[in-house]
Amino acid sequence: MNNSYWLTRFLILRLLGLVYAVAFLAAINQIIPLIGANGLLPVDMFLKNIGNALGSPGAGFLHLPSVFWFTHSDTALLTVAWIGFILSCVVLAGFANAPLLAVLWFLYMSFVNVGQDWYGYGWEIQLLETGFLAIFLCPLVDGRPFPKRAPPMPVIALFRWLICRIMFGSGLIKLRGDEVWRNGTALYYHFETQPLPGPLSRWFHFLPRPALKCGVWFNWLAELVAPLFVFGPQIARRIAGVIIILLQFILILSGNLSFLNWLTIIPAIACFDDRFLSRLLPPALVRRAEAASARAEPSRPMTITAWAVTAVIALLSIQPVLNMLSPQQIMNTSFDPLNLVNTYGAFGSVGQERFNIVFEGTTDDIPTDSATWKAYSYKGLPTDPDKVPLQVAPYHLRFDWQMWFAAMSTPDEYPWTLTLVSKLLHNDPGALSLFAANPFPDIPPRYIRAVLYRYSFAPPGNPRQPADPGHPDNPGHHYWTRHPIGAPWLPAMAADDPRLRLQ
Repeated sequence: MNNSYWLTRFLILRLLGLVYAVAFLAAINQIIPLIGANGLLPVDMFLKNIGNALGSPGAGFLHLPSVFWFTHSDTALLTVAWIGFILSCVVLAGFANAPLLAVLWFLYMSFVNVGQDWYGYGWEIQLLETGFLAIFLCPLVDGRPFPKRAPPMPVIALFRWLICRIMFGSGLIKLRGDEVWRNGTALYYHFETQPLPGPLSRWFHFLPRPALKCGVWFNWLAELVAPLFVFGPQIARRIAGVIIILLQFILILSGNLSFLNWLTIIPAIACFDDRFLSRLLPPALVRRAEAASARAEPSRPMTITAWAVTAVIALLSIQPVLNMLSPQQIMNTSFDPLNLVNTYGAFGSVGQERFNIVFEGTTDDIPTDSATWKAYSYKGLPTDPDKVPLQVAPYHLRFDWQMWFAAMSTPDEYPWTLTLVSKLLHNDPGALSLFAANPFPDIPPRYIRAVLYRYSFAPPGNPRQPADPGHPDNPGHHYWTRHPIGAPWLPAMAADDPRLRLQ
């Protein structure tokens, strides 16, 4: 099975189906409270503003293609999410052809282009680029796991080009971005300050300093060295693929980076041919791939299409490559309306302290520090200092991620937080669904405030830490220590506060 890629295609498509399914599932559960008619950033208002700015809805569609230009009711949002989820499961189960993957690609692009803050992450455009390439990996009609058409070699090469840009761009942005990467100390902080820590993050954080420095050097190997060999000789290409995928699994174990790491594994699989994968996969699956290879029939239209797409990707790659090589490199940016070829990068800088915003409510008449404040616990972000973080990835908690960013900013940069406060003061079911629990299930709170805390990992095995200043009801912490920072991030507000009426 030298130089054949039947098993490669099989793995790429199944993992892509899984990532699509997780992404659409997140939309099913979160899209209404985020951008629905009564959401924090309603899609209707967004589309009207874009249409007015560009002159017409038609111009808006050409600039930001989305099915939601035609209908964007809450029912439409959920219907599209459910269709996407069901079709993703079909791909995961083994059926995939070009039209099916094209539909998935466009449906997901529909969410990305109207998702505003909630869909502004690098892995959204990375999924679109990966999904677009996958369309041309399959026959037009035959959707069987092992159809009669072999995987087009130009498309396999495009997946290698994608993983090369993803990794090398990430390495360069770190090299240019922060001294802690260059001096090897970035992992002294990363596991504690990353957006959503996981259950093993504290263990990684307290590894010996030499081990953490070795982790940085391995990161350089995976992001700056390995990508240079994805087009190299067979043995070099395989080693590069193993190194890149090993880094992704380390990141999966050490945190909750949504579906980013699983998505990044997909193009890295293109580094392996069937001979390599046949040693790892079940013999029955290998025999099916061998049988398909033996009866394969060439397809001139499929070959011509693959080369045409390769030419288009080559032309669209000029700007991303120039950006990647520029001293002013930017991360996670698309250079065309369809997000066909993008530039990537993650954690160009690493925070050295962790800040979290915690929304707190009280039913007391006077909202002073001595009032009884109850916290709204996040689903993924730390809230209760005693609670071990959950493993939520590859699922994506979009609200929690935005609150991580907000903690490094001001309320003026996140005006929808005032809308959120207003909704919490009325026990709005949509807003409450974004949190793990409602601390006021019977009657809404009289006041809501948002407090900025500094969180730090408590050393494993140490005795409980002192209680928070100003929070005598909290006897200490097993997992985190935390301390409030300055004045509240948002002051206590009641439902009739004029600042809320403006939202």
